[in-house]
Amino acid sequence: MVGEEDALQRRGVYHGGMIQLRLLCSRWGWGLLLLLTAVTACTQPQPSPSTPIVSPTMEVSMVTAVPTSAQTAASASPSPASLNHTATATLTPTTPATLAAYPPPTGEGSEAYFPIVSFAEASPTPTATATATAVPTPTPSPTPTPIPIVDFPAVRAQLQVNGQELAYVKIGFHTAVGGNGAGLDEWMRQLDAAGVPFFLKSVGNAQPLYFAQELMKQSGVPHTLVYRRSGNEYDVPLYDLPADEAARIHWQRHIEVWPPELDPSLVWIETTNEIDKTRSEWMAQFALTTAQLALADGYKYAAFSWASGEPEPTDWQTPAMLQFLRLAAQYPDRIAISLHEYSYLTDDIGHEYPHKIGRFQELFRICDQYGIPRPTVLITEWGWTYENVPSPEAALRDIAWAAHMYAQFPQVKGAAIWYLGGGFANIANQAQRLIYPVMVYALTNYFAIPTAQPPINPEQFRP
Repeated sequence: MVGEEDALQRRGVYHGGMIQLRLLCSRWGWGLLLLLTAVTACTQPQPSPSTPIVSPTMEVSMVTAVPTSAQTAASASPSPASLNHTATATLTPTTPATLAAYPPPTGEGSEAYFPIVSFAEASPTPTATATATAVPTPTPSPTPTPIPIVDFPAVRAQLQVNGQELAYVKIGFHTAVGGNGAGLDEWMRQLDAAGVPFFLKSVGNAQPLYFAQELMKQSGVPHTLVYRRSGNEYDVPLYDLPADEAARIHWQRHIEVWPPELDPSLVWIETTNEIDKTRSEWMAQFALTTAQLALADGYKYAAFSWASGEPEPTDWQTPAMLQFLRLAAQYPDRIAISLHEYSYLTDDIGHEYPHKIGRFQELFRICDQYGIPRPTVLITEWGWTYENVPSPEAALRDIAWAAHMYAQFPQVKGAAIWYLGGGFANIANQAQRLIYPVMVYALTNYFAIPTAQPPINPEQFRP
């Protein structure tokens, strides 16, 4: 959506108005009532966490509950009705009371060449005055409450005994230069320390991706990281040229500005943004040539970046597109399809489902039809509108629904919540307030999925 504001406004599908987010505590809002939806067959036992995250004492509406053995062995695809059940739990302190995680990356190769763009705090630190004032006796703070982190290796082993596989929460974040990313580094540290892969997209700012990349090198956790350079000359190709020529020119432009500190074997490169939907066959030829260049140069390439609601089903079935899909299926770790999925409404995440959010399923259905293995999909922009995010309480309900749907498809590596970067009516200040709740949700939830992929049936996920 970066660089596409005018086009989005022309579509006239967005609704303005700042969302007033109510926090019960400053900065993190740790007193926030996290309304997270319980998924009966996707819940976990309550292990004794080795490094629990600590928050102030709070009552949390958890998406988790202690399952019985019968529940653990239940259907691999929980019914949508189960998403409406909420189990409330009051978290109580256990032994450790520190935020333990990996330290910032250090050592050989940690030098960075990117411009340092710090994650802004939610509010500036007050300036101290020179006037002497009486200091009141501090009120004792409540005992910190650790958040029980799932023992993911133990859960995986148990699920495999039952003929199921473990799937994580795949909802991550989209950032860029500026904006408000306070807490994003902690989100990365904590998920990495727990062995939970996260999804992160950044435009024009290599710093957060470099931080994530170095964590990934230390831990071996397979995070999904995506970088794109923004600007008119980078967002769309030269449509008037032959597709293969345009691809070579466009690829060279991006290679010349690729941040040298990013490892192209670990970070995906996305070279286009919300392309012309009327040129699908041309774009397929363009993507096919670009993919071949990326393979030759050692990059991981994410093609297309279609806007939400695009392309049409017939566009996946042209000769060049089918050829591209076969190549992507042949190299699932090197070639991916980038999609955007928005509801275009803040109060109805499932609006016109599955034609906007959930549209990736049509791609998979067509691949199944043609006998092509389902390709890797990166949902590099996900959310509501380009200027607004719902309140954290409402947003977490929507995120829980989407996380359940995406978890059922191993080829979908993640979805990046729009948007922590600058501009767009300062939406970053709204999106930033989701970082902590999303972190808690990802650390305390998982999904049980079948080993064999079932046929596409969007109705089973209808909100």
